[in-house]
Amino acid sequence: MNRLKSTFQIAPIARRTLKLVAFSAMLGAGLAVVHAQQAAVSVTPAATAEPTLNFHLPVSDGSAAFFSSSSDNQVAVAENHFDFLAASGNSDTQPPPRRSYGRPRYRGGNSNADGSNKYAFLVGAGYTQPLGNTYHYLRPSYGFQVGGGRNFNKNVALFLQFDYDRFGFNGRTIATQSTIFTGSPRDQGLDGSTHILSIRLDPTFTLYSGEGLGAYVVGGVGFYHKAANFTFPQQGLQCDQFGNCFSFVQNSNFLGGSFYSNAPGYDGGFGLTYKVSRFSNERLYAEARYVFINNSQRQGVTIDNFRTSTSNNFFPANSNRTTYIPVKAGIRF
Repeated sequence: MNRLKSTFQIAPIARRTLKLVAFSAMLGAGLAVVHAQQAAVSVTPAATAEPTLNFHLPVSDGSAAFFSSSSDNQVAVAENHFDFLAASGNSDTQPPPRRSYGRPRYRGGNSNADGSNKYAFLVGAGYTQPLGNTYHYLRPSYGFQVGGGRNFNKNVALFLQFDYDRFGFNGRTIATQSTIFTGSPRDQGLDGSTHILSIRLDPTFTLYSGEGLGAYVVGGVGFYHKAANFTFPQQGLQCDQFGNCFSFVQNSNFLGGSFYSNAPGYDGGFGLTYKVSRFSNERLYAEARYVFINNSQRQGVTIDNFRTSTSNNFFPANSNRTTYIPVKAGIRF
């Protein structure tokens, strides 16, 4: 009886144990199924994922192409696409260096190796100021110049130049010559002027030549012709074909009063230039020079011997050594 009671007590425990084992088995099977599904899901996107663009692949590599999810809309990378990372690695595929653009230089028959023009010309005009002993009998006036020459390079040039410089006579000179010509210093209408013609070779050296301002020095040697003329008002009479006559007054050379002196001379000076446009070769210039003419002094009629002298040189001062400063401005091209 006791054995049967023990048997009935064990039976419920066995049933609970079997239920627990069955539940554990079902739970394990469910977990296995879930794990298998998760593994399948994790593998599927990797298998169907779109390839990323590989910047390191060569241009001809087919894997550089990518596609959309639709086979009808295939998109491929161009075969000559730009390699963004080539510049940091392979120098053979780097783009060419940026070209440097400077001021253009054109070499032709009229240009030197440095781009400067072989030939140059100038024209200008300005003011003449007598100096030293010349100042004692002449007064300032005007002058002009023209020239042309050869540029050996942008710094050195040689010009052949022609100048005309005019001066007036001051009151002291007019009074002296009036006394010599007429015996009286009083103003009787005597007048006159002197001019100097020169032809010179002038080497020129450019100190600085920028896009705007420039500077140069010049000096040279040449031949100088100095001429003085005195005029006196004279009354004339002119008649027409019908016999009608009328008088007039005009200035005429007094006593054939033209006096000449020829001599070598020297000049030197400094000038500034200004380039109006960076695209042109023309430059405005302004310069001042010192001129010395080595005239040979001649004897003649002076205020001290005009009553006794038999010379026909009534203006010996024209042969005095001459010094003056011409200040000219113009254009070089």
